[in-house]
Amino acid sequence: MKLRTFTIGGIHPAENKLTASSPIIGMELPREAVIPFAQHIGAPAACLLKKGDTVRRGDLIASASGFVSANVHSPISGTVAKIDKGTTAAGYRTDTITIVASDADHEADSASVSIPAQILRNEAQLEALTPEEIVAIVHEAGIVGLGGATFPTKVKLSPPPGMTADILIINAVECEPFLTNDHALMLEAPTEIISGVRMLMKAAKVDKAVIAIEANKPDAIALLTDVAAKIDGRIEVMPLKVKYPQGGEKQLIEAVTGREVPSGALPIAAGAIVQNVATAYAVWRAAALGEPLIDRVITVTGPELRKPGNYRVALGTPLRMLIEMAGGIPENTGKVILGGPMMGKAIVKLDAPTMKGVSGLLILPMEQARRPKTEPCIRCGECVTACPMGLEPYLIATLSRFSRWEDAEAEKIMNCIECGSCSFACPSSRPILDFIRLGKSTVGAAIRARAQQPNK
Repeated sequence: MKLRTFTIGGIHPAENKLTASSPIIGMELPREAVIPFAQHIGAPAACLLKKGDTVRRGDLIASASGFVSANVHSPISGTVAKIDKGTTAAGYRTDTITIVASDADHEADSASVSIPAQILRNEAQLEALTPEEIVAIVHEAGIVGLGGATFPTKVKLSPPPGMTADILIINAVECEPFLTNDHALMLEAPTEIISGVRMLMKAAKVDKAVIAIEANKPDAIALLTDVAAKIDGRIEVMPLKVKYPQGGEKQLIEAVTGREVPSGALPIAAGAIVQNVATAYAVWRAAALGEPLIDRVITVTGPELRKPGNYRVALGTPLRMLIEMAGGIPENTGKVILGGPMMGKAIVKLDAPTMKGVSGLLILPMEQARRPKTEPCIRCGECVTACPMGLEPYLIATLSRFSRWEDAEAEKIMNCIECGSCSFACPSSRPILDFIRLGKSTVGAAIRARAQQPNK
């Protein structure tokens, strides 16, 4: 059988799935958690607490402040120690709240985590939920896209008037090298994932769902195919050809349906809603257990790491704790990356908190962390061949380098999905994506400023 994939561009980086067979390990809850209010695309959540307030694990601590926003909950029980500015792993300053657990709080939380969660709704009760009730549960639980984009799930389930979907696509591709958190989750909780998919189908008002998985995960494909067949025949598990960046929404929609998302449009324009497989699991937990999004599975990995693995981590946990759990930072470490090597970014602060969008931590040794010497462009066109969006990366990067923002916008710089295929393919090791990211930031700001001007 010929496996489906997208048609334009793409590359084949080494997979390096060092933790593919590693089961999920639960991490101890932190005694102090720093929780940013901006853990999602859109407006930051609005703080509901003040210094000195006490909270329980799972309590709402900040509410969505707009349609494109998401609730934030406390990952631990304790007392609010401070509300101030904090630094994210990427170096951005943002509003945060710090919660500190007493010995009693920590012991009670740890005991509750070790006890199997109590079912709030059984399968029959889940089946009886209306689309509106499911969307409300998703909103209340603060669920966002867990593939990295962190777009509020409620918004995806509430398409603009006149736009409808006929298919739900569950993104279980996990094409980023090194990362295996979704793979591990599929092996651990297939029934719960299928239940979450069914709820997302009902909320999206569609009668068909496809769980898309790259063919390098045959165990997950077989397991989910078996479970889906027993529970709901409307759910298809579709193996895809291994090709990066298959997990991009537009690339995934084309691979699964053959449809093209128009330039500048959202997936709903092609009749599709895309949700990450971990998001589907989070929906099940919210509906069945009443648990908001306060933890997630994260891959902590690297060629020299002593105990790489997939860990269930409370949000707000310092990234340093994850690395210590995995054996500590090797002596020859050159870079710690938030996410994978293709789309991830080097972190600036090991004590920064874990957030909803953190899917992995990659610790690279010095010899792999250094960039090769940049050479002159040889006009080979490899970046153009690799680009899955059909752009001319070398041109857009050059326009950004020389601050030709209007020209960069005309060349559709905002269509770039920042997958890094261009930089990977470049034989001259040119920082193509770096300049494109700079250009996207500047052009995007100009576009937003124009949109706010009347009669423009």
